[in-house]
Amino acid sequence: MRALKQYRAHVGTALLCATVAALAPLTSSCRSTRAAEPGPYRVVNVWGGRGGADGQFAFPRALALDGHGHIYVVDKSGRIQKFTADGEWLLTWDLPAFANGKPDGLCCDAEGNLLLADTHYSRLLVYSPQGRLLRTAGCYGTGSGQFIYPTGVVTDAAGDVYMCEYGGRDRVQKLDRRGDFLLQWGSRGAGPGQFQRPMNLALDARRRIYAADSCNHRIQVFSDIGELLQEWGSLGGEPGKLKFPYDVKLDAAGNVYVTEYGNHRISKFTADGEFVCCWGSPGTEVGQLNGPWGAVVDAAGRVYVADTGNHRIQVFEKVE
Repeated sequence: MRALKQYRAHVGTALLCATVAALAPLTSSCRSTRAAEPGPYRVVNVWGGRGGADGQFAFPRALALDGHGHIYVVDKSGRIQKFTADGEWLLTWDLPAFANGKPDGLCCDAEGNLLLADTHYSRLLVYSPQGRLLRTAGCYGTGSGQFIYPTGVVTDAAGDVYMCEYGGRDRVQKLDRRGDFLLQWGSRGAGPGQFQRPMNLALDARRRIYAADSCNHRIQVFSDIGELLQEWGSLGGEPGKLKFPYDVKLDAAGNVYVTEYGNHRISKFTADGEFVCCWGSPGTEVGQLNGPWGAVVDAAGRVYVADTGNHRIQVFEKVE
């Protein structure tokens, strides 16, 4: 196990959902040598800390994992950082613009390129693994192939891209690898197949799309042409319930991991939505979380979490 690093973190969190906003700042210090509380998953690594230097973060929001095990992180400083699986910093590059706001979604395609949902610029950005901007797609608007606030992005083996957005046209759009519009589904609301601020997407081996429908406190599952297949979740803090799910990811076995901003935890479900376990609690100690936004799961089943309000990445593995 890689030694955990010591650091100090100023903690701040902001709930951003429709017109809801709340700030609950606190300041604390923690030693990363403190043992995590017993649970279904344990901490095996922590890196980061608040700041603008390489390897530090300002509210990390989204993570992506490539086929070589590299971790990409985008935060509110308007930059992307690349790390090894052990948290060693490799590369940093700035976004072309970020004065209007910061992005929310990342994923890697089969070629190792990085796709970014550039939320406040209403577009998709595609980067090489070395940080070179390859292409863009989309613009502001409510039409096909246009976006208001795109938040999540995922791509399939054929290179087709699925993006979710909010801002009035809460929906999912499917684009081809060139960025040309193919189809769309969803509308703003709380009914089946509708969304209220969808935050991220995941794709399984059967080409089913899992959507983190954050302000409806649920996960919805669709076919790759937008047919609603399943939904689960309701507002609450009890195991199996959800509170502002901001991200959804899958492991190799098809288990579903939901990052809950509002409950400061990760919840794990089967592919059919049956609750398995959850871990995390509000706080700044190792193993605790403060408004997490995103996660990824590697081939070994380790879960990397963007512990947003604590300005760090925490890595968890299952307790056997």
